[in-house]
Amino acid sequence: MFKSIRTRLVLSHLFVIFVAMIISGFLLLSFLERYFVDAMERSLLAQAQLTAQALIPGATARVEEPQDLAAANVLNQQQWSNISVQMAQQAAPPSSPPSPAPTPQPDSPLASLSDVTLSLSAELQTRIRILDQKGIVLVDSMDREDIGRDLSSLEEVAQALSGRPGQAIRLTASRMGIGGRTMHVAVPISVDGQGVGAVYLSQSMSDLLAVIYDLRWRLVTSTGVAAVVASMAGLLLSRALTRPIRQLTLAADEVARGDLERQVPVRSADEIGRLGQAFNRMIAQLRAIERMRTDFVSNVSHELRTPLTAIKGLVETLRDGAVDDREVRDRFLATIEDETDRLIRLVNDLLVLSKADSQALKLKPEALDVRDLIERSMHKLAPQLEGKGILVEVSAPDGPQWVLADADRIEQVLVNLLDNAIKYSPEGGRITVAIDDEGQTLEMVGVAVRDEGIGIPAGDLPRVFERFYRVDRARARDGGGSGLGLSIAKAIVEAHGGDITLRSGEGQGTTVRFTLPRLSTKDTNANTKGRMARIDN
Repeated sequence: MFKSIRTRLVLSHLFVIFVAMIISGFLLLSFLERYFVDAMERSLLAQAQLTAQALIPGATARVEEPQDLAAANVLNQQQWSNISVQMAQQAAPPSSPPSPAPTPQPDSPLASLSDVTLSLSAELQTRIRILDQKGIVLVDSMDREDIGRDLSSLEEVAQALSGRPGQAIRLTASRMGIGGRTMHVAVPISVDGQGVGAVYLSQSMSDLLAVIYDLRWRLVTSTGVAAVVASMAGLLLSRALTRPIRQLTLAADEVARGDLERQVPVRSADEIGRLGQAFNRMIAQLRAIERMRTDFVSNVSHELRTPLTAIKGLVETLRDGAVDDREVRDRFLATIEDETDRLIRLVNDLLVLSKADSQALKLKPEALDVRDLIERSMHKLAPQLEGKGILVEVSAPDGPQWVLADADRIEQVLVNLLDNAIKYSPEGGRITVAIDDEGQTLEMVGVAVRDEGIGIPAGDLPRVFERFYRVDRARARDGGGSGLGLSIAKAIVEAHGGDITLRSGEGQGTTVRFTLPRLSTKDTNANTKGRMARIDN
């Protein structure tokens, strides 16, 4: 199940959404709960101030100012304007048994509060208790039975009696209806700087918890809705992403079975689209390679069959009696020798190309003067040049032009290029061999071979370096070679790190230019000394 990219995409999509919503929901709820608790505490502190000022003339309740005033005003401005304290003398009902009430000291500012009843104009369900200096309840807004109870053991009350406001949140159960989580705030009361007691307020947090629970439920609901929407979006997205991958997989299977005509549709320009384009280019290259392989086998078969057929025919003729005729025998044997040499050259050329394809073409680079290589090549082709009366001109800068190359291989390149130029040049024509004819560079030395022959049609130029490729016009097998000369030259030059190009036009001759790595004077001297040392040894 999890091996499918589509499944993994959907699950990862949902996982990211769930994690993000859980983290954001937790942070949001934590912030809101803390904010509401702080606002509720500030509201109770405000009520404590109002209560102390209303009950005791000149009394003050010590309240710490909140640090975040902006946040504090959001809720308090709506509540403080609705808070007022009412007090009245209330006699105990006749049927009620008299409850023991503490008697404050006669000179205490709280002495007049023994019969006071408190109520709030705002329906905030806040319980207000007035405590004396010892923590004894003097006034209770909800339950007169708690009057006289000692609350000094409560941490927040003890803190208030010591002169600092105290606050606590506890789980409580009370017959007055203030159950569940309840916030308790105790604020010290002072008159003329002297502590005389505390105001102790309690308020249920049920409304606040209801809001928090509602927010949690809404968050859970929104998470579920988001999960459904995200699942649908993930399915659509994964389907859009995996469809081209499935098409690529099917196409690859077809190619593995030999179908090289299969193409995949490319509908986008993203990474998947570029992958499809790369696949289509690969198929096109495979088709080209397959066509070249087929042509290669066909051409090799033809090239081998022609001389072998000629040799077989000559041998049969000699066996039938022509061997007795000395003149015929010598002519036939010379032809057999020529065809055998042709086969040897063909096999050697194929061997060079095979080594070049497998990166196994071994080179023996050394410091060489390009001018010497050109002269050696011209010397080998002197009979052909004299036979057609062709003049060869060498154009080169003054001084040697040193390159780092394999002498035998580069000489093979020059012989192939000069041989082609001789074959397709008119009698009495001219061939030019130029060194650095298109400008010198610091890294490479350029060599160009130009002829004044019949040229090559523009339609054939892109394929001149293909193996066994011959231009149809004036390049028949009888007059031309095997069609491997330029392919071998290209393989050798590129093995040296150079480049080879061809320019031609019908009736305008042909120019083939190749480059070789230049050798600096310092390297040339060192190489020459090393070579001389090897010769001496």
